[in-house]
Amino acid sequence: MPYLTKSLFLFVCLVVTGECRNHGHRVRRWTGTVETAKHGTETANHGTSLTKKPPDVTKNRKLKTEQLLKVDDHDFTMRPAFGGPAIPVGVDVQVESLDSISEVDMDFTMTLYLRHYWKDERLTFTSSTNKSMTFDGRLVKKIWVPDVFFVHSKRSFIHDTTTDNIMLRVFPDGHVLYSLRVTVTAACNMDFSRFPLDTQTCSLELESYAYTDEDLMLYWKSGDESLSTDDRISLSQFLIQKFHTTSHLAFYSSTGWYNRLYINFTLRRHIFFFLLQTYFPATLMVMLSWVSFWIDRRAVPARVSLGITTVLTMSTIITGVNASMPRVSYIKAVDIYLWVSFVFVFLSVLEYAAVNYLSTMQDRRERKMRDEIRERARSQSLPCTCGMSQTRTMILDGNYSEADTNSLAGYTSGTMVSEEDAEMPHEVMNEKQTPGEHMVVHLSVSSESTTTKKKGIRALKIIQNTHAIDKYSRMLFPGSYILFNFIYWCSYCIGA
Repeated sequence: MPYLTKSLFLFVCLVVTGECRNHGHRVRRWTGTVETAKHGTETANHGTSLTKKPPDVTKNRKLKTEQLLKVDDHDFTMRPAFGGPAIPVGVDVQVESLDSISEVDMDFTMTLYLRHYWKDERLTFTSSTNKSMTFDGRLVKKIWVPDVFFVHSKRSFIHDTTTDNIMLRVFPDGHVLYSLRVTVTAACNMDFSRFPLDTQTCSLELESYAYTDEDLMLYWKSGDESLSTDDRISLSQFLIQKFHTTSHLAFYSSTGWYNRLYINFTLRRHIFFFLLQTYFPATLMVMLSWVSFWIDRRAVPARVSLGITTVLTMSTIITGVNASMPRVSYIKAVDIYLWVSFVFVFLSVLEYAAVNYLSTMQDRRERKMRDEIRERARSQSLPCTCGMSQTRTMILDGNYSEADTNSLAGYTSGTMVSEEDAEMPHEVMNEKQTPGEHMVVHLSVSSESTTTKKKGIRALKIIQNTHAIDKYSRMLFPGSYILFNFIYWCSYCIGA
């Protein structure tokens, strides 16, 4: 009985073992059929037979990059070769655009590509092709980069559309290229003493913020060729004459000496805009003020309104120019021209004031003279000369010679009238005058020579004849203004 039981148990074990083997064989056949079908489909789609599926290396890219550059094996908070000599960092710049120049704020805005070159032994890696690896700004946060900043910068930013405009390129021997696109607004100390005939020189300064010249040495990588510009750069008010580079040491009393790099550019202002907007209108206003010299002195409203209009217009021009300029404490070239023009316009108004005043005083003297002659004629029963041209009447007490009489050849003749006729209107007296009547002139003769008397009479005629002031102003004002313009433009244009 025990023997029979053992035999049955062995038989059941053999049967179970055989079934398991058959089932495993069927599974392997089904799996092979499915894989064969998949490979057939891929072969039909790609036209090639794939015998082996390639590994997905992108899953391990981050791990391989960090292992290749050994980022986690070093402390990148310290500069390369820490404790040794200063690390040289080469710099080159490509100016993309010079966006604006502001005279009011005394600054400029520039967009540029800033590139740094240095060597970091900690970033060396093995490469059979000796090719560099390029990364974006995400790796920059994990390694050491120079801490260069812009001195005298007011505003600056790194462009971030559509992503941060930062590029990092690492070579197998450890050389690094770090490039970024920056827009910076920096101060520029401008001198407006020759504005708008001025030439301005501005500079953009680069310097390490933390590392002195003992730790980091900034230098232009290729000298003057380290700075390149776009030929299409242009400004509305300036002509860009040249770009050039320089370098100096900057000293801070609390921290020490630092290497500083300069991007210098010279700008020359276009004068044509200011000729049209400032100089030409100011000149026209001055010339317009001279029109009053040809207007009759008795046309008071015309001459006064013309003078006030030109003065107010010049004030508007001066205010408009100063509104677009910084409030500097020195005199600009345009201020000299505008204020001299304003003085010429103002003097033309004063000229008419003088003419009007002298005319009024002359009329008073003539009325007083007529009254005195009338009173003297009444007391001495002498003929009255009230009907004569009063601008040619002078008083003589005593005797006079024939030479003195000849000196009065320029005087107009008048008739002798009686005291009763002196009371008549001027038109009635003119009708009563008859040809051939003699002129009575009262002169005051001294012992001076005839030549001196002629000069005195001529000077008195110029003063009394108010039209002579306008006559001489017509020549004096334009001549003086032309002389001023000649001196002004020669001084500023030749000295530029």
